[in-house]
Parts: sequence; structure tokens; C-alpha cells
Amino acid sequence: MALAVPDFVRRAGALVLDAVLPPQCLACSATVDAPGRLCARCWNSLAWIAAPFCARCGTPFEFDPAAGAPARALTCAPCLADPPRYDRARAVLVYDDGAKRLVLGFKHADRLHAAPAFGQWLARAGAELLEDVDIVAPVPLHWLRLARRRYNQAALLADALVRAGGAGTVIPDLLLRRRATASQGHLSRRERARNVARAFAVRPRHAARLAGSRVLLVDDVLTTGATVGECAKVLRDAGAARVDVVTLARVVRPTEIG
Repeated sequence: MALAVPDFVRRAGALVLDAVLPPQCLACSATVDAPGRLCARCWNSLAWIAAPFCARCGTPFEFDPAAGAPARALTCAPCLADPPRYDRARAVLVYDDGAKRLVLGFKHADRLHAAPAFGQWLARAGAELLEDVDIVAPVPLHWLRLARRRYNQAALLADALVRAGGAGTVIPDLLLRRRATASQGHLSRRERARNVARAFAVRPRHAARLAGSRVLLVDDVLTTGATVGECAKVLRDAGAARVDVVTLARVVRPTEIG
């Protein structure tokens, strides 16, 4: 039978470890007072998304377009003109240079120790979406890209989110990417939509669980919404009652603010 380690022993061990390997800022090499934190400089360099924002896509408003109106009633002009395929989207950060350093470090530089902190951030940003969620699922990678990268950053975020938020069941392989799609980095909105069209499918063994389910999709960055929109369409067609989205960051174009 395993013996329980007394709290004072764990605390002493943590102090020794911090003395040998001091905890570092999630975004730079500065020393911080506890693991999973940002230094003051990096914290202040990030654009944190807070209300008021579009109730549908989560785009932040530069000013309150309807002072005194319920937050849920605020919808941006692009969503009114062309509603997204998902129901609601929320994000932690505006995807600028500061957020890019965090996301790319997590995605490509094996800074996986940041996952628990990111999960807490996602749980706060997506608190409204977690109120009655059934299934939490990551946007999938194609198996070739997964083999090269060795992990799906969206799956790590989904797991950390559920651990922090305490709601929903993670199904990491709910969706599969049927074909390898080109990198979306330099594609236009229309090209992105064509690039991911019919690229996703629900894994047959999970199909029965989708009937009437409320699904929360997790990804690292929302750019035009083409990828999560295509995933949402597939989930809706399979019987999901609602599909929401939460991401670590989202691109915000100047024309979309205010």
C-alpha cells in the first residue's frame, strides 16, 4: 500500500526544487514566484478579452455599442450579416505579438508545462459555455501532422480546460481530420473555407453520443472561423444540439472592433 506523503515534506520538496530550478514566466525566461505564471511585463503586454464583446463570435468591442443593454444582446455586424456555423465563441486573448509568443511556444516549442495555466484561463473565458456542456472536444490534427508534432495542442488544452472547469467529458478523438489540409497561415477567408471543406468527420464509434448533445470545441487560435465552422457543421449534421467554441486566442481585425 502506498504511503501518504506529509504536506510539510511536499512543501519542502517544492522549495528545494524552486531553489535549483526557479519557476519561469510562461512567455519569457524571467523568474516568477510560482510555476504557471507570467511576469508583470508579459502580463501587461497581453490583450485580455473582456466584455463588452459580440455575444455570438466573441469579438471584443472597442466601446459599448449599447450601453445598459444585456451583454447577451450585443451582436457584431458581421455575425448579423453572415451568422457563423457555431453558436457562440469565446477567447482568452487577442492574437497579437504577445499572444503569438505564448501560443507558438506551446504549439511548436514543447512548452507543455503551460497547459494547466491555459486551462484555467480558458475556463474563465468560457465559463458561460461550461454551464451546461456535455462533451468537450479538440479540433483534430491529421495523423501525419500529429506524428511530426507528437501531440495535438488543442487536445492538451481541452483536457486542461475540463480539469480546471470541472464540466463536460473530454472526447479527444470525437472528430477526425480525413485529409491533410494546407497550412492556413497565408490564405484568405474564402481560401481557408475551401481548404477545410469536407475535411472533418465524426468517428463512427462516437456518433451515437452526439444526439442532442451540447459540444464545446477547443482550439488554440480562432482566425476566420473556417476550421471551427466546418467542425461545427459536421457535429450539427451528426445530431449535436449546440456547438460552442473556446480558444486561447483569436484574431481581431481593426474593422471588426467597435
